Amino acid sequence: MRFLNAVDTSASALTAQRLRMDIIANNLANVNSTRTGQTDAEGNQIPYRRQAPVFETRTRGVSFAEALRDAGEPGATDAPGSGVRVVQIVEDEAPFKFVYDPQHPDAIRNGPQAGYVRMPNVNTVTEMVDMISATRAYEANVTAVNAAKGMATKALEIGKG
Repeated sequence: MRFLNAVDTSASALTAQRLRMDIIANNLANVNSTRTGQTDAEGNQIPYRRQAPVFETRTRGVSFAEALRDAGEPGATDAPGSGVRVVQIVEDEAPFKFVYDPQHPDAIRNGPQAGYVRMPNVNTVTEMVDMISATRAYEANVTAVNAAKGMATKALEIGKG
């Protein structure tokens, strides 16, 4: 039933955007975390790395050629896409920020960067922009679910008589 497919598609997006918001919150919570329990080859602490979700279209196993052919058919069934899913959470490979603070317990002790502390590669402004984007995408999908629900309700009212 197409109504349920529309709700399912939006529900998958709601789940994906909620996970995206959780990851953003985690990034913001660790904006000053200089310790992850890991050390580099010199024994210096490795700070938190920003994380980001990777989304992928959920498909129903229809090839592009089949979807294109079926799209032109009168009374075509569902579109090949059926929502979105998170396939993995990746760490951002952007370089760490360095702050000079020789008294910090995680400051680099030897070498040309002695006295500097490696800080996470989390940019608060970027995270806030991503948060606004995720919030708006979530709101758009809630609106889509409500619209589909409203159409189904009207269809049932028409059927009553």
